[in-house]
Amino acid sequence: MSSRRLIGVFENEEKTIQAIEASRQRGYKVVDVFGPHGSHEIERAMALSPSRIPWVVFAIGLLGAGLKVWFEFWTTAQDWPLNVGGKPFNSLPAFVPVTFEVMVLFAAVSAVISFFIVCRLFPGKKTQVPVEGITDDRFALVLEQTDSRFDVAVVARLLFTLGAVAVREQLAEEVPA
Repeated sequence: MSSRRLIGVFENEEKTIQAIEASRQRGYKVVDVFGPHGSHEIERAMALSPSRIPWVVFAIGLLGAGLKVWFEFWTTAQDWPLNVGGKPFNSLPAFVPVTFEVMVLFAAVSAVISFFIVCRLFPGKKTQVPVEGITDDRFALVLEQTDSRFDVAVVARLLFTLGAVAVREQLAEEVPA
């Protein structure tokens, strides 16, 4: 099944934000917004939910710290207990610096990997830019037709009145989940 998309190209961020807000007020589905740089104002206008990446990073960092503490207890007190200078085998304060470093390592690596997964950035993936020049100095608002209220001519006229310099219609093939 294919879906119809309308791509509005804007020259600046303010007009793009106005178009996003107007489109959302009229009930049009905003699929994505492309631009030369990231913008918190665009994220707010799109009403995106907060990312869950910090929670993933926190959980995996704690998992790494827990595994490191368990490993040090196991190696020093169970598997290979050595008496070094009369110190106890399971001295928790001695484990803190290495545990902290391992927690930071797990958190950093999980942040990078989860970011690539969320953004669907895989090795060998081809770039999909809806309009030429988007990464230079233009913004693109991608709207998707979800029902019969989405009249292409009306939506295109709306985008032009909000400052679009070009509007392009595109048929997109849906990928089955």
